[in-house]
Amino acid sequence: MSLTFAACCDPDGKVHGLPTFPWRLAPEGLATRRQLRALGLRPGGQDIAGQVLRPRFRRGPLTAFLYRIDRAKPVRPMTPAKTAALAKANTARRTCPACRMDAGYVIPASLGMCVPCAYPEASSLAA
Repeated sequence: MSLTFAACCDPDGKVHGLPTFPWRLAPEGLATRRQLRALGLRPGGQDIAGQVLRPRFRRGPLTAFLYRIDRAKPVRPMTPAKTAALAKANTARRTCPACRMDAGYVIPASLGMCVPCAYPEASSLAA
Protein backbone atom coordinates (compact mmCIF):
# COMPACT_ATOMS: atom_id res chain seq x y z
CA MET A 1 0.00 0.00 0.00
CA SER A 2 1.72 3.13 -1.19
CA LEU A 3 0.64 6.35 0.51
CA THR A 4 1.09 9.87 -0.65
CA PHE A 5 1.70 12.82 1.62
CA ALA A 6 -1.93 13.91 1.24
CA ALA A 7 -3.21 10.44 2.16
CA CYS A 8 -1.33 10.68 5.47
CA CYS A 9 -3.37 13.73 6.48
CA ASP A 10 -6.58 12.53 8.12
CA PRO A 11 -7.11 14.62 11.29
CA ASP A 12 -10.69 13.40 11.73
CA GLY A 13 -9.81 9.71 11.53
CA LYS A 14 -12.36 8.90 8.82
CA VAL A 15 -9.96 6.92 6.63
CA HIS A 16 -7.56 5.26 9.10
CA GLY A 17 -9.80 5.06 12.17
CA LEU A 18 -7.43 7.26 14.19
CA PRO A 19 -6.55 10.91 13.72
CA THR A 20 -3.62 10.66 11.32
CA PHE A 21 -1.00 13.27 10.56
CA PRO A 22 1.96 13.40 8.17
CA TRP A 23 5.40 12.68 9.60
CA ARG A 24 6.76 15.56 11.77
CA LEU A 25 3.46 17.45 11.59
CA ALA A 26 1.67 16.21 14.71
CA PRO A 27 -0.21 18.91 16.62
CA GLU A 28 0.97 20.37 19.92
CA GLY A 29 0.02 18.31 22.97
CA LEU A 30 0.64 14.92 21.30
CA ALA A 31 3.90 12.98 21.48
CA THR A 32 5.31 9.56 20.62
CA ARG A 33 6.65 7.16 23.26
CA ARG A 34 10.21 8.30 22.60
CA GLN A 35 9.26 11.94 22.90
CA LEU A 36 7.43 11.21 26.17
CA ARG A 37 10.47 9.36 27.48
CA ALA A 38 12.70 12.33 26.64
CA LEU A 39 10.36 14.45 28.76
CA GLY A 40 10.58 11.95 31.64
CA LEU A 41 7.04 10.67 31.03
CA ARG A 42 5.28 7.45 30.00
CA PRO A 43 1.86 6.84 28.41
CA GLY A 44 0.49 5.49 31.69
CA GLY A 45 -2.23 3.24 30.26
CA GLN A 46 -3.99 5.88 28.17
CA ASP A 47 -5.44 5.03 24.78
CA ILE A 48 -3.71 6.03 21.56
CA ALA A 49 -4.75 9.56 20.64
CA GLY A 50 -3.52 9.51 17.04
CA GLN A 51 -0.77 8.42 14.71
CA VAL A 52 1.77 9.85 12.32
CA LEU A 53 2.50 8.13 9.02
CA ARG A 54 5.57 8.43 6.86
CA PRO A 55 5.18 7.07 3.33
CA ARG A 56 7.97 4.84 2.02
CA PHE A 57 8.83 3.72 -1.49
CA ARG A 58 7.76 0.12 -2.22
CA ARG A 59 7.02 -0.69 1.43
CA GLY A 60 4.35 0.00 3.97
CA PRO A 61 4.38 3.33 5.76
CA LEU A 62 6.24 3.93 9.01
CA THR A 63 3.75 4.44 11.82
CA ALA A 64 4.25 6.10 15.19
CA PHE A 65 1.42 6.26 17.70
CA LEU A 66 0.73 9.49 19.54
CA TYR A 67 -0.28 9.98 23.17
CA ARG A 68 -1.58 13.02 24.99
CA ILE A 69 1.12 14.76 27.01
CA ASP A 70 -1.31 16.10 29.60
CA ARG A 71 -2.46 12.55 30.49
CA ALA A 72 1.06 11.09 30.62
CA LYS A 73 2.49 9.97 33.94
CA PRO A 74 6.04 10.30 35.25
CA VAL A 75 8.48 7.46 34.57
CA ARG A 76 8.70 5.03 37.46
CA PRO A 77 11.96 5.40 39.40
CA MET A 78 14.57 2.65 39.23
CA THR A 79 14.45 0.49 42.36
CA PRO A 80 17.54 -1.15 43.90
CA ALA A 81 16.15 -4.59 43.02
CA LYS A 82 15.67 -3.62 39.37
CA THR A 83 19.18 -2.14 39.24
CA ALA A 84 20.63 -5.38 40.63
CA ALA A 85 18.62 -7.51 38.18
CA LEU A 86 19.83 -5.44 35.20
CA ALA A 87 23.44 -5.66 36.38
CA LYS A 88 23.13 -9.44 36.71
CA ALA A 89 21.59 -9.75 33.23
CA ASN A 90 24.32 -7.62 31.66
CA THR A 91 27.02 -9.67 33.39
CA ALA A 92 25.45 -12.83 31.97
CA ARG A 93 25.53 -11.34 28.47
CA ARG A 94 29.27 -10.63 28.83
CA THR A 95 30.27 -14.03 30.29
CA CYS A 96 31.48 -16.62 27.77
CA PRO A 97 29.80 -20.03 28.30
CA ALA A 98 32.89 -21.86 27.00
CA CYS A 99 35.70 -20.30 29.07
CA ARG A 100 33.54 -18.71 31.83
CA MET A 101 35.44 -15.42 31.59
CA ASP A 102 34.14 -11.87 31.26
CA ALA A 103 34.72 -11.03 27.60
CA GLY A 104 34.64 -7.27 28.21
CA TYR A 105 31.86 -6.87 25.63
CA VAL A 106 28.42 -8.32 24.97
CA ILE A 107 28.90 -11.71 23.35
CA PRO A 108 27.29 -11.85 19.89
CA ALA A 109 24.35 -14.23 19.68
CA SER A 110 25.60 -15.38 16.28
CA LEU A 111 28.81 -16.75 17.86
CA GLY A 112 27.43 -17.89 21.20
CA MET A 113 30.87 -17.47 22.78
CA CYS A 114 33.70 -14.95 22.95
CA VAL A 115 35.81 -14.36 19.84
CA PRO A 116 38.97 -16.18 21.14
CA CYS A 117 36.89 -19.29 21.92
CA ALA A 118 35.04 -19.11 18.59
CA TYR A 119 38.24 -18.66 16.55
CA PRO A 120 41.14 -20.28 18.47
CA GLU A 121 43.34 -20.45 15.35
CA ALA A 122 43.22 -16.65 14.96
CA SER A 123 44.23 -16.02 18.58
CA SER A 124 47.24 -18.39 18.28
CA LEU A 125 48.43 -16.45 15.19
CA ALA A 126 48.28 -13.14 17.05
CA ALA A 127 50.46 -14.40 19.92
